Amino acid sequence: MGTAELSCDSLRALIESPAYQVVAVVTQPDRPKGRDLKLQPSPVKVLGLSAKLPVLQPERARSEEFLAALRALQPDLIVVAAYGQILPGSILELPRFGCLNVHTSLLPRYRGAAPIQWAILNGDPETGVTIMKMAAGIDTGDILTQATTPIHPKDDSQTLLDRLARMGAELLLQAIPDYIAGKTPGWPQPAEGASYARKIKKQDGLIDWTQPARAIWNRVRGLVPWPGAFSYLPGQPHPHLLKIWQAEVVERAGQPGEVMEADKAGLVVGCGREALRVLSLQREGGRRLQAGEFLAGHSLLPGLRLG
Repeated sequence: MGTAELSCDSLRALIESPAYQVVAVVTQPDRPKGRDLKLQPSPVKVLGLSAKLPVLQPERARSEEFLAALRALQPDLIVVAAYGQILPGSILELPRFGCLNVHTSLLPRYRGAAPIQWAILNGDPETGVTIMKMAAGIDTGDILTQATTPIHPKDDSQTLLDRLARMGAELLLQAIPDYIAGKTPGWPQPAEGASYARKIKKQDGLIDWTQPARAIWNRVRGLVPWPGAFSYLPGQPHPHLLKIWQAEVVERAGQPGEVMEADKAGLVVGCGREALRVLSLQREGGRRLQAGEFLAGHSLLPGLRLG
C-alpha cells in the first residue's frame, strides 16, 4: 500500500524478490494535476500496472467494499509506505503477520506526513528510516529496525527522499524474514523524543528575511520540490512571486530582505543574521534559472527589498 514516489523502491524490491509474491497493489485514486487538471495515476499505480499486478484504488480505506476485496486476497502481510490514509483496525488486524510500515525518520522523532522536510527545516544533522509494525495511532507502533544517514549540506528534500527510499527498501527486505520467523518482535517506541511532522502547506514556503540565513537556507533545501521557498519582488500592479531553488549562507551583514549584491555569482540578500546568496531562482510564470541567466533578463539592483 503506497502512493508517492517514495513507495516505489519498496514495491519494486518486493516484486523483484523471489522470496515474496505480491498479490495486489493499493494506492490512492487518480488525482487531477497540472495546468489542465487531467487525472494522473500515482507513481505506485504506474509501477503496479507495469508489473501486471491488480491495482486497488479505494477513495476511503475504511469502505466495506474495499475491505471485502482485501479479505478476498488473503494477504499474509501488508507493507505500507507513504500511502496517505490512516488505516483502520480492521485492516491492521487482517493479515496473518499484520502490517509493516516503511517510515522515513528515526521514530519516535517526526511521526506524521512530512518527516523528510521537517528534518531539513529544523537543521538536523542526521535522519534515517524505520521499519515499524503498524498499530492504532499515527506512526506509534513497535520498531523492528532502523538505519541512519547524515543530512549533507548539498541535500534537499528530493535527494534525501531518494536516498531514504532506497535505504527503506533494503531494510524492509532484511527485516521481513526474521519478523515472520518471530526472531524480531520489535520494541515499543520511547515516549522521550517523540515529535510530529505535520503536512507541509504552500504558505510554509514564504521566506521571513528576519530569520537567520541558515534557517532560510534550510527552508530552501527542505521545501524542494514543493512548495519551494519563495519571496516577492516589488512590482506593478502587484508584487511578483520569486522562487528560490538553491542558495548558500555567506558571512555578510545587511538589512533583512535587502539585495546587497547582484551579479553572476548570485544575489546576496540580507537576513536577520548573516546573509543568503541566491544561486538559482525562478520568477512567477518563468523558468528556473541560474543567477547570472536571471539577471541577464531582469534588472535587480542593490538596495531592492524583497518582501
